Amino acid sequence: MKIPELPFSERDNNKISFLIVHCCAFSPQKAVQSFKQCDVSAHYIVSGKGKIYHLVDDKKCAWHAGKSFWNGIESLNKRSIGIELSSPSLGQNKYSQSQICALISLLKKLQKKYHIPTQNILGHSDIAPDRKPDPGKAFPWKKLAENGLGLWYEIKDANKIKSDNYDKLLRMIGYDTSNLDAAVCAFCRHYYPSRIKKIADIYALLDTPYAQQIEMDKKFLRRIKAVAYAYDKASKKPCKI
Repeated sequence: MKIPELPFSERDNNKISFLIVHCCAFSPQKAVQSFKQCDVSAHYIVSGKGKIYHLVDDKKCAWHAGKSFWNGIESLNKRSIGIELSSPSLGQNKYSQSQICALISLLKKLQKKYHIPTQNILGHSDIAPDRKPDPGKAFPWKKLAENGLGLWYEIKDANKIKSDNYDKLLRMIGYDTSNLDAAVCAFCRHYYPSRIKKIADIYALLDTPYAQQIEMDKKFLRRIKAVAYAYDKASKKPCKI
């Protein structure tokens, strides 16, 4: 694939400290054409068969995150590397094994090269919960965590967190809770995907990434407490690579 020059800017001495996973409903070839037309970009894109294309130099700031926030940091473009996955269902259907294996290999390489804390490997919906649904409910975050990429949780750790305040717990993890419904939906996509309904119409999903109401019962509360503990522990003892 011939890769046209995609938009980018300088990092302004900001350290690369995040890896952000996205997905788009196009083949890599069509995705690159769309990026060019929409004046956006990503550093990498991974095809459904696991082929990796390097689109923008890591040292440059690709325009993939947009308006974003995590753990007190805004506008993550200048601090992150963006990786797109080709997914016709926009992450609603299972990703292929070859695609996820290729992604895991790429993430490990980048994590080691740039000394990125594992808790800073996130999805686009995590950092932009009111705007983006990707990489979707089918993305295998638990499998990534089993490979040292991103955090998962032990449900028993819920007992170590006393607070029952959903807003506080989500902020402890890192989410922007100015739109609490959106933050709850983004949390569920990452850690509780059975709570997220599949939407066949991907255009409707893009228009309303968090419209559904999610019941926050005791089981949900235990899940969010356990995840909050994982992030609290990681913030005190940063990942050593």
